[in-house]
Amino acid sequence: MKLSKLLLIALSVSLFVSCSSDDDDDQKGQYENGFFILNEGSAGQGTVSFSSDDFSAFTKDAYTAANGTDLLGKYAQNIFFDGDRAYIIAGGSNVINVVNRYTFKLIAKIDSGLANPRYGVVKDGKAYVTNANTYFSANNPNGNTDDYVAIINLATNTYESKINLNATGNRLVEESGKLYITEPYNSDKLLVVNIATKALETPVVIGSSADTIEEENGTLYILRGPYGDRSEVVKVKLSDKSVSKITFPESLDGAAFLDVYENKIYYTVGNSVYAISTSATEASTTAIVTASLGYLYGFAVNNNRIYLADSGDFKADSKAYIYSLTGSLQKELTVGVGPNGFYFND
Repeated sequence: MKLSKLLLIALSVSLFVSCSSDDDDDQKGQYENGFFILNEGSAGQGTVSFSSDDFSAFTKDAYTAANGTDLLGKYAQNIFFDGDRAYIIAGGSNVINVVNRYTFKLIAKIDSGLANPRYGVVKDGKAYVTNANTYFSANNPNGNTDDYVAIINLATNTYESKINLNATGNRLVEESGKLYITEPYNSDKLLVVNIATKALETPVVIGSSADTIEEENGTLYILRGPYGDRSEVVKVKLSDKSVSKITFPESLDGAAFLDVYENKIYYTVGNSVYAISTSATEASTTAIVTASLGYLYGFAVNNNRIYLADSGDFKADSKAYIYSLTGSLQKELTVGVGPNGFYFND
């Protein structure tokens, strides 16, 4: 064989190895480019399912697949992200599992300073996590006032301090250094926390039974229902805290979930999904889709799709359904017990 041919073969092998190495480096992990379904579990442990965006890959229990016998914790509640890490809150076990968001390998467990943690956001290297603490009862009259926000240092994965809310705290968003927190049960106010001062500011009166909250282009969109009088979408303009409302007709009482996507507000009533423009002043009563499921327990709109989770009976595995924005079913997935949320890992 001529020397020139040997050199050509060697160069080809070198280029092949180099390209293969580059391809491997580009792949962050098997859970890239897809979405997670968080499964609450019941008396047992929560789990996390994963599907690729094109539905070609599916893992029913990604946490166990990555970490073997280590347990996620009871009553999985929420996932939030920061960089290449995912933080999985298991409220029933008072723990936050820190994993690589692309491999799901466990990095650390945060298990101090928490009392029934609920939802989390990240700002400047710190996590802010609402804690439901204790619940109101005749024997515990302070249960409506003892919730707090735990502050966690994400560089060390340790609890630092807390901000007492003197109220019930639940879902939250962060915008421009402030936390906006909904009170779902016993208040008509939206809590406002200044991160820099770690203090409550003047709350915004929005009406009772506020739950789901989203921020888009300087406006908060908050859904009231299903425990109040009439369901509403409340808009809070952050520049001046002005409030406007879209009050639903009686036929839409009991609205449960809201998401904002591509300048549209999507909301659910029962097992039906509706949509209106963010500039709308009236609610739509024409459903995009009405799903055949037991009880809608998780909802999201993303990547030109509608994602719905069926609670099931909290004893056996349940289902997640993915629809187009026009209501055509694209995929049905068998997931874990009590699926309650969707999280996107693109």
